Amino acid sequence: MPELPEVETVRRGLAPVMEGARIRRAELRRPDLRFPFPPAFSEALQGRRVVSLGRRAKYLLIDLEGGDVVIAHLGMSGSFRVEGALEAETPGDFHMPRGKDARHDHVVFHLETPDGERRIVYNDPRRFGFMDLARREDLAAHPFFRDLGEEPTGNTLDADYIAAKFRGRQTPLKAALLDQKNIAGLGNIYVCEALWRAHLSPERLAGTLVTAAGKPKKELVLLTEAIRQVIADAIEAGGSTLRDHIRADGSLGYFQHSFSVYDREKEPCRTPGCTGTIGRIVQGGRSTFYCAACQK
Repeated sequence: MPELPEVETVRRGLAPVMEGARIRRAELRRPDLRFPFPPAFSEALQGRRVVSLGRRAKYLLIDLEGGDVVIAHLGMSGSFRVEGALEAETPGDFHMPRGKDARHDHVVFHLETPDGERRIVYNDPRRFGFMDLARREDLAAHPFFRDLGEEPTGNTLDADYIAAKFRGRQTPLKAALLDQKNIAGLGNIYVCEALWRAHLSPERLAGTLVTAAGKPKKELVLLTEAIRQVIADAIEAGGSTLRDHIRADGSLGYFQHSFSVYDREKEPCRTPGCTGTIGRIVQGGRSTFYCAACQK
């Protein structure tokens, strides 16, 4: 599933085309994705101007004039691409073939932009993605968002905040980090990477990083810094390119080539001076990659 850096990369790719454009028509080629589209979804979007594109956790937020917001989630295999109205051209360089199948083009936003007509096409072979419509003033109370924790990209995520979430928790550290009520948008890949950078075992109990007085220990400070940095590095690199994730302009990110631990089972640990080997365990049905020699 695309993680936060991938979704942020898509947002940045779509924003220059969509922001300020008017939706001439929203074409739905099926009645549902993972869930049915909201009633009169296409009609509600017709003629509306796109004010801005945002992101909350792994959700894209398309703000429309009048206060409505389109909530879009990529699911496991969803992606957007930008097309011109008259030419079959997508901006950006293709480093690998996209292999997109038009049979899975389920939603098409026909836009009027200062540069002419454009199409934003949503393609989703597995149809685990979805779209919803909400009022901006109701967004914080929406079921998708009301229980989300702080973003790993904002200044509000610090060691004191995480300490308050982890205090007394007997949950394995990786599970606590994947809990969206603690930190919004963290996924399996970047949790593995952050734990490796902080030299912490994914099996360590979350509460052991907090003092009896509720203050963050040094290890939690280092973990907080690692989380923020690994997300920043991934966004800067354009996101990873696992499976069929692509950027909005069709080009592919390169962060997967910088993975230090994820999907590197039986390879040497890259921590300077460490002689350990990357191992793999399963936690909560997901693969965890870590070095038992230097992650304690």
